[in-house]
Amino acid sequence: MASLLAAAPVTVVETHHDPADAVLFPAEEAVVANAVAKRRDEFTTVRHCARAALGRIGVPPAPILPGQRGAPRWPAGVVGSMTHCDGYRAAVVARAGEVTSLGIDAEPAAPLRDPDVLKMIADETERAALAALGARYPDTPWDRLLFSAKESVYKTWFPLTGRWLGFEEARVELDPDGTFTARLLVEGPVVQGVELKVFSGRWIVRAGVAATAIVLPVTAPAAHA
Repeated sequence: MASLLAAAPVTVVETHHDPADAVLFPAEEAVVANAVAKRRDEFTTVRHCARAALGRIGVPPAPILPGQRGAPRWPAGVVGSMTHCDGYRAAVVARAGEVTSLGIDAEPAAPLRDPDVLKMIADETERAALAALGARYPDTPWDRLLFSAKESVYKTWFPLTGRWLGFEEARVELDPDGTFTARLLVEGPVVQGVELKVFSGRWIVRAGVAATAIVLPVTAPAAHA
C-alpha cells in the first residue's frame, strides 16, 4: 500500500501481523465485545495502524468508532481509510486541507472463489474487459482487483455523499500499468463546485495481497470531472 501512495500527500501504516501491544479504547472494546477472535484481531490491529498514522501527522490517539454504514469516524480535520484481509492490515490518513477523500482496499491475491460474485459486481462491459486482460496476463487476479477497486471507490464516495453506492453504479476499467479508472453511473458528489464523475486510482499485487487506492487531492477537482 505504501508504494501505491508514495506520491500522495498521505501517511500510510501497514503490517502483516497482529502486534501484541495493539490495544483498544474502552468505547472500541464495546464494539467487538462479542466478536470472534479473528474479527477482534482485525479491528484492533487496523486501529493500531490508524493511530500510528495519525500520530505521524500530529493527531493524538483517540477512539476510531464505526459510524454510518460502518465507516470509520475520523478526528476532526482528518480524512482516512482502513482495510484488512488475511495477513494484512493498513490505514491511510491525511489532513483534510490536503486531501478531499480517499479509499483503500486489500484482498487476497487470488481469483474470486465463486463465479456468481463476479456477475454481482461487474457488468458485461467489465467482464469482457477482464476476460481480455486475463488472456494477456493470466497470472494477475483481475476479478479480485476489480472487486477491490470498487471497494476503494465506495470508501472514497461515501464520506462525500453519505449515500450507498452499488457495484453496478460505477464502471471500473483496470489498466495493466497499475492504474484504474472508475466512472460513476449515477450523480457524482460535488466538490469545489465541480461534480466528480470519474475517480482515478492505482493497484498493485504483491506478497499475496491485491491492493487498490484512490486519493482525491483538494487542489485538483477538475482532473476528476
